[in-house]
Amino acid sequence: MIPTGVRIFLATAPVDMRRSFDGLGELVRQFLGEDPASGALFVFFNKRHDRLKLVWHERRSDCLLYKRLIRGVFRVPEAVTQGATTVTVDGRELAAILEGIELPARRQTAREISHAAREAVLHAQSERVTQKPT
Repeated sequence: MIPTGVRIFLATAPVDMRRSFDGLGELVRQFLGEDPASGALFVFFNKRHDRLKLVWHERRSDCLLYKRLIRGVFRVPEAVTQGATTVTVDGRELAAILEGIELPARRQTAREISHAAREAVLHAQSERVTQKPT
């Protein structure tokens, strides 16, 4: 069980899973801008999102959890801001991710909905044009 006050950061970019304690700690410092010894949990995924490494520091030791899904992929929430290096989640969301449960998708904006509707109309019109009468 993850304590309530622990900060949890999910890296948005895929990571080489051959990295271990020191390599992941360096990623935390350089790309996430955090201190690996801060007590926070840092989660890294591979490119296919079927493997993850979770790194944290407790007292005088570093800890590493490595998990691989046999089927499926880990479902990770998208970053709210474009170009963000991390996504922050709470303990319940992390538990769901570790179980392979898909988190609810973020809500579409009105602009995204209107764009999708426009694309559907254009696609339907192009289908009618390409069909020849018999």
